[in-house]
Order: sequence, then structure tokens, then C-alpha cells
Amino acid sequence: MTPETTGDAAVRETVREKYAAAARAIAEQRNDGCGCGPVVLTDADAQQVFGGALYDGAETAGASDAAVNGSLGCGVPTAVADLHEGETVLDLGSGAGADVLISARRVGPTGRAIGLDMTDEMLELARANAASEGVTNAEFLRGYLEDIPLEDASVDVVISNCVINLAADKQRVLNEAARVLRAGGRFAVSDVIADEGMDEATRADMAAFTGCIAGALTEAEFRQALATAGFEDVEIRPTHRVHEHAGAAIVRARRAG
Repeated sequence: MTPETTGDAAVRETVREKYAAAARAIAEQRNDGCGCGPVVLTDADAQQVFGGALYDGAETAGASDAAVNGSLGCGVPTAVADLHEGETVLDLGSGAGADVLISARRVGPTGRAIGLDMTDEMLELARANAASEGVTNAEFLRGYLEDIPLEDASVDVVISNCVINLAADKQRVLNEAARVLRAGGRFAVSDVIADEGMDEATRADMAAFTGCIAGALTEAEFRQALATAGFEDVEIRPTHRVHEHAGAAIVRARRAG
């Protein structure tokens, strides 16, 4: 693995502090509907482009309202992950646990849903949400996307909801996702995609506004990073705009066998 730089560690700590504060806000029910503490969920026109509202009309069986409303993501990856009974699914940056709990219901008692998060406060929320629903085939692990605490070729599907864009070393994250996937395993995430030609000033503005602290990849950069990690059959489908210079998208790929 590439050693972590001081800059990478600083980005990680900034992200951790921000989402720890968001978890405390959720737990204390201080969300005013327009944001979760320091995490802004609306765009410049006050339209909600992140968060639980995006699940309206989606199948959320298995997840409590508290888990869904605690989402800070930019999409619904479980809507396109095509999960099957008996599969093992890993959610990178699982937050309050909504996508893990939805996945646990879909893979059934013979399957397994794993959430990975680096924020203790989010893990506490997720475990409480799982307990409230009586979910027994889901677990939540503390760890980093850049160093996933799972064995090689141990999962069938990797999902994530607007978290990869927060990582300083996105290539390392995608390499790790490929490592833990079995040959032919599926990658299905929602994430922010930057427009081509974004200058540094615009990246800084987007970071401040959307929470994409480390900056989102362009479509071309995301495709290249996935190919480098060993993925094929890459599909990137835009869903909605989240910023003047960026949009949310569903990103799907398959681990080469």
C-alpha cells in the first residue's frame, strides 16, 4: 500500500470531525431539515440534493425511518446494486446505516451486510438503528476506506453513498474495493462527479458548499481509476446536479475475473 501522507491524514481528520458532529446532531434531533449540523444537504436554490429525501419512492424495507432520515448521501445505491439472497455486501462509509439495513433485508438470513465507517459516533447510530429493527445479519466495523479490514475476495458487492469523494487517496480506496471483491464481484455506488475543467477556486467552493472536502473526480478520472484498480464494464449514469460544477451519479462496474 502507498504510505499515507500528512496531507491525507489531515483530510481524513477533517472529514471525521465533520461527520462526527453530524452524527451528534442526528442523535440529538437537532437537524432543521436543511442540514445536519455542519453537513449541508441543499443546493444554492435550497433544493435538497443530499440526504434522506432522496429515498422518497425507493424501496427501503429493513431500514428504520431514523436510519433513512440520517442519510447524508447523494443517491440510493441499493436501488441499482441488484442484491441477491445469500450475498455478502460491503458499504463503504456506512454512516447511520440505512443502506446496510436495506441490503441486509435483501440478502436475507443466509447473506451478510457489512458497514464500514471511521466515525465512532456514526457507528453508534448505525448499531442502534440495526438493533431497533432487530436486524441480525448486519454488522458495523470501524476502519478506513483506504485500508479495509476484510480478507481478499470476501464480498460479492461493494456499495457506497457519496463517500469516496471525501477520501484524499481515491485510487487507494478503489484498489481496496477491488481487493475485497470476489472475481466478477459488483461495484455500485452513488458519488459526486466533478465537471471537466474545474479550476482550483471552483473546487474549493464546491468543497465548502457540498462537503466534498478532498474534491470529486471527473468522469474520465473515475473511469481511469476504476480501470487501474482492476474493474471493467464501467457505467457512470448522472442522476441530478448538486452544484453548478458537479453532479451526482450512479457508478457501476465489475471486478475483473
